[in-house]
Amino acid sequence: MSVTPPSSTRTAGGVRRRRRGPRSGLAVLPLLLFTGLCFGLPFGAVLYGAVTRTDATTGGSSLTGEHVRRSLQGPYLDSLAGSVQLSGLTAVIGSLAGLFIAQAVVTSRRQWLRSATLTASGVLANFGGVPLAFAFIATAGISGVLTQLADLDSLGWNLYSFTGLSVVYLYFLTPLMVLTIVPALDGLRPQWREAAQNTGASTWQYWRMVGLPVLAPSLLGGFVLLFGSAFAAHATAAALVGGSVPLVTLKIADALSGNVLVGQENVALALSLDMILIAGLVMAVYLPLQRRSARWLR
Repeated sequence: MSVTPPSSTRTAGGVRRRRRGPRSGLAVLPLLLFTGLCFGLPFGAVLYGAVTRTDATTGGSSLTGEHVRRSLQGPYLDSLAGSVQLSGLTAVIGSLAGLFIAQAVVTSRRQWLRSATLTASGVLANFGGVPLAFAFIATAGISGVLTQLADLDSLGWNLYSFTGLSVVYLYFLTPLMVLTIVPALDGLRPQWREAAQNTGASTWQYWRMVGLPVLAPSLLGGFVLLFGSAFAAHATAAALVGGSVPLVTLKIADALSGNVLVGQENVALALSLDMILIAGLVMAVYLPLQRRSARWLR
């Protein structure tokens, strides 16, 4: 029994590179199986429920576009628009705030400041849900400590509103942007700034012609990541504002639990399908931008 040795090719520099055999693709099968079970099956179930209707008498199923059509009308459309508006606003503000914080950390000569900021960002970026809502209620709610000390009520502050929810979202979106953009800022080579200074360019000209164009893919990628995180958030908004702010995640929860109307489970699945499509568009933009920024910052 003979064993066929793996083939190899010789490059222009004389270095042999081994070709991948056909069996090397077997190593990817566990990942494909995991992806199919954890993502493919749920997506198939959501898609099936969104485009089918079950007859209560016969129990048969038939294709229909009614659920998808209803998910794009009335209060359901308002909830989609509210989620997109909230996610877009918080993503823009969080991206700018995170960029300025990250730039201050990268240019600082104090290593402990960088370590402390990145550690805190890693913790705060994953702090959300009901604990975050409770922390803000105790701090800036109607009877919160900060509200009473600073008399925020007289200034028109309302935590349980669109503005209040935006502030809460920024609490974990801004640290997420810091973690995303710091590696890109570290990739800006000092030689580029020195070359710009030697040619007489000002700081603004350096950032406008060199820094920002190089960072643009990472900035846009960070914005898309923040948008997706805010768009999919549910527990924090559910515990903080309930149904006072129209959000698609809250509408899905109400439809599945029957809090408003009974028998709206298929509409909830159609709303979930809308979210999946929007998330797919977000990832379709995010991944190419990340690959492009990686080529620039090697």
